[in-house]
Amino acid sequence: MRPEIGRALTALGILLAAGTLWAHHSPSAEFDMSKRFTLSGTLTSVDWVNPHIDVFMEVKGANGQTESWKLETNPPAWFKRVGVNKTDFAKAIGQTVTVEGNRAKDGSAYAYMLKITFADGSSMELVSNSQTDGK
Repeated sequence: MRPEIGRALTALGILLAAGTLWAHHSPSAEFDMSKRFTLSGTLTSVDWVNPHIDVFMEVKGANGQTESWKLETNPPAWFKRVGVNKTDFAKAIGQTVTVEGNRAKDGSAYAYMLKITFADGSSMELVSNSQTDGK
């Protein structure tokens, strides 16, 4: 009877892990994918880690106060496939960037980044149109 319990626990663990991974990789669970917004500010840092790279910005809010924003984006492997590396972002730290994305449903200073435009005018689309159209 003991092997059956072990198999059942293993199966339960796999199902729970699969559910967690699916939930994590569905931006619509945390972000309002129906509304795109634009944000400009100073790029302060980039965490180049799995499962998603995080970009941090300081933005002047409507009340004139500085707001700290966190923007989630694609994983490092995606950037590697398109020929972009950590250095490409690091050279923009301290410069003004403009990002387009989808804000967190809870209204916090957290968003899913869809596009970034650097100070030199170069830009990068991070998703296909089918992802932003909800297809």
